Amino acid sequence: MKEFDLEEGEQVVRETRKHWFFFCAELLPYILFALIPFALARVLRLWAPTAFYAPYVQPNAPYMHVVLGLWLLALWTSAWSTFTLYYLNVWVLTNRRIVEVKQRGYFNREVSSLLLSRVQDTTTDVQGVLESLLGMGDITVQSAGALDKFHMHGIPNPEHMRDLILSTAQTATKEELATDDAQGL
Repeated sequence: MKEFDLEEGEQVVRETRKHWFFFCAELLPYILFALIPFALARVLRLWAPTAFYAPYVQPNAPYMHVVLGLWLLALWTSAWSTFTLYYLNVWVLTNRRIVEVKQRGYFNREVSSLLLSRVQDTTTDVQGVLESLLGMGDITVQSAGALDKFHMHGIPNPEHMRDLILSTAQTATKEELATDDAQGL
């Protein structure tokens, strides 16, 4: 990972992003806005006071090619930005820690990590019919001594991820105890 460096002996167990449904929901407005220029002339013709303007906003009018091109370019750029942020926001489970990379903008990134040996409680929350059908939910990880909880929203298969976190945390704790015993601590 380029967002953070793995420590010596650390390996990535799983990398996950928000469920694909959230990405599709974020793209839906861009798709609807892309259809507006093609329906605008028909909508204007339906209401008598605006029918006069309908011929000027036909998609096949010469100047409308430029306007339509700029409109679709702006929408494509915004949709691509949405994909970029979706792709760069990631949770990484390693054999030693959980790392959350939050990309808030192109030049604004926050990287948080939680040692698995400090994990005390992991809770999943699946609410509603849609989340149950699509297999998505939230995971909350509470660590020893931490005031804030580590929260993962919209994870696919949250029960599987919770079990993976707990089993990896248990292994990490055993390894840490074995290392402490070997060092005579």
